Amino acid sequence: MPKIYFIIVTYNAMKWAERCFTSLRQSSVPVNCIVIDNGSTDGTQEYVKNNFPEVDFIQSQENLGFGKANNIGIEKAYKLGADFFYLMNQDAWLYSDSLEKLLEVYNNYTNKEEIGIISPMHIDGTEKKLDIFLDKYISFNSDKTRLISDLYFQTLKSYYELDFINAAHWFLPKETIRIVGGFNPFFFHYGEDNEYVNRLKYHKKKMILVPASKVVHDGKQFLDKVDYNKYKDLSIETKILNPNLTNSLQQEKKALLQSILKNSLTGNIDKAKKLYESYKNINKNTTELLKIKEKIINERSCFLNIS
Repeated sequence: MPKIYFIIVTYNAMKWAERCFTSLRQSSVPVNCIVIDNGSTDGTQEYVKNNFPEVDFIQSQENLGFGKANNIGIEKAYKLGADFFYLMNQDAWLYSDSLEKLLEVYNNYTNKEEIGIISPMHIDGTEKKLDIFLDKYISFNSDKTRLISDLYFQTLKSYYELDFINAAHWFLPKETIRIVGGFNPFFFHYGEDNEYVNRLKYHKKKMILVPASKVVHDGKQFLDKVDYNKYKDLSIETKILNPNLTNSLQQEKKALLQSILKNSLTGNIDKAKKLYESYKNINKNTTELLKIKEKIINERSCFLNIS
């Protein structure tokens, strides 16, 4: 039986804690769990410790963000001999056979070294619809996978390769961690999964979706859920750090300047000001961004201490 470690980052998770951790107990495949709490104030810590003593609980004294906190759990699981790492959001849970179905596809996959991330089908909190973001990712890949047609005609294959699926439910073989590494700490919250998938592709690994395995992600069901007044929009930095793109820094700075000029000339001053702030931030962080990109290109197991 493989050694599987769930890594769950919590921050005020009481709304979902009972369903989340009970689902791990009810899994047909035995699992281990490491929780990294980012400073909850709603009693999450006490609830998990008292009701789920099997959980390896790590308390952070500050909010480290999603990526840094996950990296702590990944490092510990790796050193404890994990064969697989399951990154799951706090607002998520499994069905009893979810993991069993994922392992079945992995075990039957011919070239296992190709697999970077395996994802089950994410359904929303009502458990009656697909998560709206999975709808989006499937549609973006419709010409390549024809998954929508297969769903309609009930001729589903055992797996499909997609360009991206968010990190609410990621099942990673140990080789992915060893080669690709952990999350980039440059990203505090949002964007870190996009950046990770760019590195996954750089190392010629695939992200596959398994229709037979379903799980719940009780997230917000509207596509513009990110509040960029609260969180920085780092989509441009994500492109700059993409190891699959050459001269990305120069190209993105040039594109920003062109957009600033265009919006200024057309009277969209507020948009021009926001773009200029992005341009200033990139100039400010140029040295750091270049160092990170060099690290991404030249090092394995980036952002983790697992040697």
